[in-house]
Amino acid sequence: MLELLKDRAKHAGMKNIQPILGSTVDPNLPVGGVDLILCVDVYHEFSNPEEMLAAMRKSLKPGGRIALVEFRAEDPNVPILPLHKMTKAQILKEYPANGFKLVEQYDKLPWQHLMFFEADARLP
Repeated sequence: MLELLKDRAKHAGMKNIQPILGSTVDPNLPVGGVDLILCVDVYHEFSNPEEMLAAMRKSLKPGGRIALVEFRAEDPNVPILPLHKMTKAQILKEYPANGFKLVEQYDKLPWQHLMFFEADARLP
């Protein structure tokens, strides 16, 4: 997939894309170098969420954010298997416990939560 991304970017003349191969515990992003991490329908798939969140937290610049998009488990009409959904309560239990604070949310997507988190500066 990274090679495909490189090829598509080259074909489109885009030079500001740098594919990075991560692992199950670390996205391998530069420490303190990221403005925004966009996680779309993927967080619930992490096999090591605590380690991944710690590594993502280290990669954020001051004021950097994680934009988390997950299918709403609260809504039985969302046509996605329950295994691939999350409730806001579940998200708000996991992210603050791992050093993040909710700073914004957008509730108008038809099937998903969109929540923005920053590193909680009160924590190490």
